[in-house]
Amino acid sequence: MKKIAIVYHSAHGHTEFIARQVCQGARSVAGVEVGLVRAEAIAGSPDDLLAYDGFVLGSPTYLGGVSAPFKSFMDATGRLWRTQRLKGRLAAGFTVSSLPAGDKQSTLFSMFVFSMQHGMLWVGNPILPEQHDGVPYDEAANRLGSWSGLMAQAGHSAPADAFVPGDVKTARMFGRHVAESLLRMSGPVPAARPLAAPVSPV
Repeated sequence: MKKIAIVYHSAHGHTEFIARQVCQGARSVAGVEVGLVRAEAIAGSPDDLLAYDGFVLGSPTYLGGVSAPFKSFMDATGRLWRTQRLKGRLAAGFTVSSLPAGDKQSTLFSMFVFSMQHGMLWVGNPILPEQHDGVPYDEAANRLGSWSGLMAQAGHSAPADAFVPGDVKTARMFGRHVAESLLRMSGPVPAARPLAAPVSPV
């Protein structure tokens, strides 16, 4: 069994709602166990991350970046970074804001850089925007056209589950994609061969 942690912070419930949709999609893949982990909780015991093979990181977008509690979680992993204990594990990310754009890309990029510094392998979002095939915009998967990760939109002060059907569908598809990617990369690793001697310049 491979294990995925969906590590998220949610101030008003919107990011948690999307985290649960991602979780549902990932759990639909046999051979994968998925847990929901609050960023505030894991920040106090970052070594608990070592129990997982992959991570889906989730934060609202605040002023063009991750929330303060999510940044505190990232900072708390410094000891794991120094020893590269998370190297080779899978990582992906999602974010929510109240506007269609809202500079969500910079939030995903900060998650990407965090994952790269830990030596993890990033999984993007390959879902084609369905509105191009005539699906109504609010019902279309990846309607916001994000490739680096999952983006979702909920109106300011709206109820926690006030997402259009397309965003809910995208979150479940994204979760399934991450879980399937983890299984694909989990085959046996061949023994490393000696590196060839460097070629002298002519």
